[in-house]
Order: sequence, then C-alpha cells, then structure tokens
Amino acid sequence: MKLVEFVPNFSEGRRPEVIAAIRDAIAAGEGVTVLDVSSDPSHNRTVLTAVATTDVAVDAAFRGIAKAAELIDLNHHTGEHPRIGATDVCPFIPLEGATMDDCIALARALGKRVGDELGIPVFLYERAATRPDRENLADIRRGEFEQAKLDIGANANRVPDFGPNHVHDTAGATVIGARPFLVACNVYLGGAENVAVAKEVAKAVRGSSGGLRYVKGLGLEVDGQAQVSMNLVDTDKTPVYRAFEMVQREAAARGVATTWSEIVGLVPEQALFDTAARHLQLRGFSTDLVLEHKVRRAISGGESVSGFVASVASNAPAPGGGSVSAHVGMLGAALAQMVSGLTVGRKKYAAVEPEMKELALEAVALGNTLATLVAEDSAAYTVVTDAYKLPKDTPEQVAARDAAIQRALVYASEVPLQTATACARVAELAAIAATKGNTNAASDAGVSALLAEAACRGAVYNVRINVGSITNKASATPLADKAAAALQRAHLAAEQATAAVERNIGG
Repeated sequence: MKLVEFVPNFSEGRRPEVIAAIRDAIAAGEGVTVLDVSSDPSHNRTVLTAVATTDVAVDAAFRGIAKAAELIDLNHHTGEHPRIGATDVCPFIPLEGATMDDCIALARALGKRVGDELGIPVFLYERAATRPDRENLADIRRGEFEQAKLDIGANANRVPDFGPNHVHDTAGATVIGARPFLVACNVYLGGAENVAVAKEVAKAVRGSSGGLRYVKGLGLEVDGQAQVSMNLVDTDKTPVYRAFEMVQREAAARGVATTWSEIVGLVPEQALFDTAARHLQLRGFSTDLVLEHKVRRAISGGESVSGFVASVASNAPAPGGGSVSAHVGMLGAALAQMVSGLTVGRKKYAAVEPEMKELALEAVALGNTLATLVAEDSAAYTVVTDAYKLPKDTPEQVAARDAAIQRALVYASEVPLQTATACARVAELAAIAATKGNTNAASDAGVSALLAEAACRGAVYNVRINVGSITNKASATPLADKAAAALQRAHLAAEQATAAVERNIGG
C-alpha cells in the first residue's frame, strides 16, 4: 500500500459552510482521510491536510478543487495571503511506501483532469515543475489573481501546463505539485506597531533574500498583531528550531521580542523531537527513546507484502493468479523505475536522461495502475461467483441469472486484460532501460522484462479462461484478440531486453 499526503490550500477562511462543503467533498470517497482543517479569517484561507492511497488521491483532491470552483469567486475575495486561485495550491507529499516520483505522477494526473474537466489553467511546481522558473510557488503566484487575468493568454511565459490559456472567470488558476513535507510556522512579534519589523525579519530569514535557503517568509499584520509567516520547505535541511531562532535573533536586533508561535496544519513528529532535543541539549537523542515508538513496534502487524502472500497461500480462491500477475507486473515496473534512477544524473548517460526521467514517471503510473488491479481482480472473481449464486427457480430467474453471469464474465475478462496491457508496456519500458540505461543495472532491467512478460502471460490466461465461457462471441473475440496482442508485445520486448542484457554481461 502506498500512502501520500495532499494539502490543498483554498482561498476561503471566513465562511464555515463553504469550508465544510469542500472538506466533505474530499472525504466522500473510500481510502481518504482528512487529518486537519486550519482556517484563518485574516488570511481568508484554509489549509486542509488529507492522506490517501495513491489509487484514490487524485479523485479525492479533484472533488475538493471542483467544489471550491463551484463555491468560491475570487473576484470578491480579499485577504492577507497571496492567492491565484480558488484552490490556490495543491501539493502531494510522499508518505509510507510512496516516492517523490509517485507524487509527480499524481500531480500530473490531477493537473490534466482539472484543466480538461473544470477548465481551470494549471501550473506544475516544485518537484513536478516542467521548467526551472516554475519550481518556486511565489514566482508562479506573483501578482496574484489580478495579474494572472492580464498575463495568462497574453504572455508566452505564462502558458499553463494544463487547461486553457486563460484564467477561469471565478476560480482563477491552480498550482499543483509534489514536494517534501512542509511545515507552516508563524511567529508573532507583538502588536501591529511592529509590522514593519516583521517585514524586515521575514526578508532577513527567507532564502530568496539571502536568508535560510529552505525558508519562505512574509511579514504580515494578523488580528492586530505583527506576524512572520514562514513555510519551511525542507525541515531536514532547515529545522524548525533554526528558523525560529533566526526570527528571534533578527527581531531582537531591532529591539522587538517574539511573543508566541504557532504551527498551521500538521507537523512531522521528528521536527518537534529535534526541537525538544535542541533546547534540552540532549546528546545522542534517538526516537528509540520514545515510549510510544517502542509500543507501536511491539504491537504492529506483519508487512503488507507478507499479508498478501499469506492471503494467496490460503485456501480461499481469491486473491489468485490474476491478482498475483498484477502484483508481479508491479514489481517489474518498480525495477524499471530503479534502473532509470541509476541512470539519471550520470554524465555517461546525459544524452538519454530526459527519456529515462519520463520512463520512471511512466513506470510509476503503471505500478499504481497494477496495484489497483491486484484488488480489482479479486473483486471481479466475487462478481462472477455472486452471479452464479443467483436463483434459477423460474424461467425469468434463469434468464436474469444467465445475463448476469455473462456480464460478470465480460468484466472478469476486462480486468486481467487491463493487467496484460499494462504489463506489456512495463516490458517495453524494461527493454528501453536494458538497451539505453546504466549497463551496471542491465540484469535488473532483464529481470523487469521477464517479470512483466510472465505477469502478462498469467493475466492472459485469466482472460482466456473467462472468455471461453462467454456465449456472445462478438464480445468474446475482441477481448481474446487484444490479450493475444498484449502478450505478443510483452514477448518481443522481453526478447529485446534479454538480448541487451546478454550483450552487456557477456559470457
């Protein structure tokens, strides 16, 4: 299971009913949990933090963006915080089992949907950026909604990555990306009379002005108080305590004391542990000293892969060969991604670096698709068995049962066909990796191709066994033909990959 966090920021912090509607839209699907909703009336902004599996994260984020577009009109929006859209920004952050490449793939998929289906222009930022001048959110958002209305469509440098080349009339534009965990931290410097100092301190602290590289900061007046608002974009390289201490020093140099601070949204526990260890001057601090960590490790269950293997090994008919094929294909995709990672960044392979980067992202997307198909194949089996259990006491029931069985068999053929098609493409990526990638990882590319071919063949077996029971040959034949074509693709790619492996390893 791969988990990601996504943190959409909405340009609304004053209407509870709108915030609740957006939250409910995001939380409506399975596999997604809203962890936190933080609203600020002065900023007129809400930061929502949610966690989801990679197969549902895009759908969940899209629901929130669509609801925000429906309920927020930027033409009537005012607030302290810069904004360019009703959904101003939506980053994906890797959590358990997920990588930054997973998040880049999710950002691209979400951006395309928002652009195509909602007509909102989308800019990709941070790790998902398609060009260097769009890595920094502040650069994309400069001038805010009002300037974007003038620039997008008129300035060649402001053509969005997805969607129309003009702002949405009411929802503006949206910035979507992938990044490490960010901590939003505000430090207060007393009353509003110190706002000028807060602005000076923010300028001294933020990386763009020569301060701490991984800090973005603004000086603001919030609820009659002077605030230094910071985003810490990499707390491993710039810890929370270091940013706070610099604000404290810079304010003191101007004759102003810090009064209090706050975290907006959620914060990784390690960031707080590091801060505590710093101020307590603890030597050799480790989370092994934390009681709750010891307890969690003591009572936690087995690894998810082990659980899957145990399910397969049981006497239950599902998950079976179809799910295993999808799982094996997913491993093949992971290996292809690994070979790409071992190729990118090496001078010897500079000529193929762009192709290898794209290969990695496609491998991530295929792996996520196959992860979904692992469960869907088991579900398809259940649909078939449920159809066979329908009553058949009357001619009408017999007819209804037969029709349900045929529909179920078609569905149970389509699912492994999707697996076979995805695995064929994994094999082709593996062949590219074996041919053009790092020769030191040639054997890994070969294993990727062999796994993908085997997984494709296994999926095709499942297509064929279900197709054989479909009475309507007009429905059955195309499924069988597509499966055969996928297997042929996988076989040719595996041959190409193994030939490249043999050339590289010799002997």
